[in-house]
Amino acid sequence: MPAHAEEDRPTKRAMMRGFRKRCPNCGNGPLFEGYLKVVDHCPVCEEALYHHRADDGPAYLTILVVGHIVAPLLHVVFTAFRPDPLVLFTIFTVASVAMSLFLLPRLKGLVVGIQWARRMHGFGGEE
Repeated sequence: MPAHAEEDRPTKRAMMRGFRKRCPNCGNGPLFEGYLKVVDHCPVCEEALYHHRADDGPAYLTILVVGHIVAPLLHVVFTAFRPDPLVLFTIFTVASVAMSLFLLPRLKGLVVGIQWARRMHGFGGEE
């Protein structure tokens, strides 16, 4: 067993820290330096975070979550209240964009946390 495998990295804790946009290692340092740009190293614990390969995963997760919330709600509102289509479109468009902008960095942090905890893509220390 490799030496680095002894160190436990709880996945759930790393996921929650990532969702809060914090370093998956210490939970104190910021994970992002902008809206979606992951820092190369945590300013608090110096953990290297540049290994991440989140790619399109967070965008797909965001679409999945927002779609599963908005689609049933759209159906309920339309059948119960029958609002004007332009009003319905406007409200649900704004709500969808707002939820997407809120969730995207949090789900990216969650994905980075999973990768860090599972030692994926270079997070295991073999450099």
